[in-house]
Amino acid sequence: MSNRSTVREPNINYRALIPYTPYVTTWSEERDQPAQLVERPGRGIAYLDESMSDRDSHGVLWFRTPSRPGHGEPMFAKVHPLRRRRCMRRLLCNVCAGPADQTDDGILWLLKDHRDDWPGWPENMAVTEPPICVPCARLASRLCPALRKGAVAIRVRQAPVAGVRGMLYRSGGLIPVPLDEATIAYDDPRIRWVRAMNLVRELHVGTVVPLEDVCRSSTAS
Repeated sequence: MSNRSTVREPNINYRALIPYTPYVTTWSEERDQPAQLVERPGRGIAYLDESMSDRDSHGVLWFRTPSRPGHGEPMFAKVHPLRRRRCMRRLLCNVCAGPADQTDDGILWLLKDHRDDWPGWPENMAVTEPPICVPCARLASRLCPALRKGAVAIRVRQAPVAGVRGMLYRSGGLIPVPLDEATIAYDDPRIRWVRAMNLVRELHVGTVVPLEDVCRSSTAS
């Protein structure tokens, strides 16, 4: 439901959306913490004052962001990396943080409609957006500015964790040099040079389902 841009669209009453703030949204008091990046010879990047909580179970370094949801104002165009990572890892709804909806046809995702991108979309698509539950799918399709431009509901039977998306660095001596944001698989040697912002899952055996049917089932329940 969001990206890291902070540009607001005109003619949208963001204050009216505050009661519906998604779980993964960053709040204004959750400011990024200062962290000095250093290079570990032969081992990639690290924080100068690194702790065990700075890395995931694969040993990948993550952005530091304090968790203070509800403090300040919601920044709807910016996601909280650790809360989104939690939803992706546990397959929780990105809006309410409850279990994502799952049926025999698979787990429910609500995504921007990119069916024109390639035949068979979304097969093999890498996503950073967590799944969603049925009631929140109905809500998000009406209220999320990004999804109102065109959203599609997808049931996915297989969605393995594939890697991360974040800032890729290269060796610069003592201080690593940032290159660009990139999606890197966990088995890619470059993973040790990434400071992750998003966990990535790869969608397989996905079926597009009518969004109106999802919304109707929410109303009926």
